[in-house]
Amino acid sequence: MAQNPDMRASDTDRDRVAESLREHCAVGRITVDELHERLEDVYSARTLGRLEEITADLPEEDLYQLPVPAAQAKSTEPAPVRAGGASVERAAWAGLAAVGGITFTIWLIIGITAGFTFPWWLWVVGPWAAVLLIRTIMGPRD
Repeated sequence: MAQNPDMRASDTDRDRVAESLREHCAVGRITVDELHERLEDVYSARTLGRLEEITADLPEEDLYQLPVPAAQAKSTEPAPVRAGGASVERAAWAGLAAVGGITFTIWLIIGITAGFTFPWWLWVVGPWAAVLLIRTIMGPRD
């Protein structure tokens, strides 16, 4: 059922339209100056019809989102994030190698200049490497 344009607007209605205008400004549909002008109009609007006039030249939803095909059911549940198991695993090992290399280098520099001590860098790298090794052997949990 369509809303009556002469119906009085609530603060919630004004806030909803203001947030929509901010989003349109963020994606470049309106300028910052135009945003300020429209926000003044939004907060002085008394009716729903006036709020509709302020946003009449703007789309109600993002035009860059592709529609869901009719054969595919819409889901409110977010899709599982799968960035390619091998590439995620590779990135985790690369991070371990980078941190391990940095901490080992610091330990080596300190050892050369002040005398070698216990290899403390193993406490940084060891647990991380153990978890990654177990995860690599066992495979990702799905």
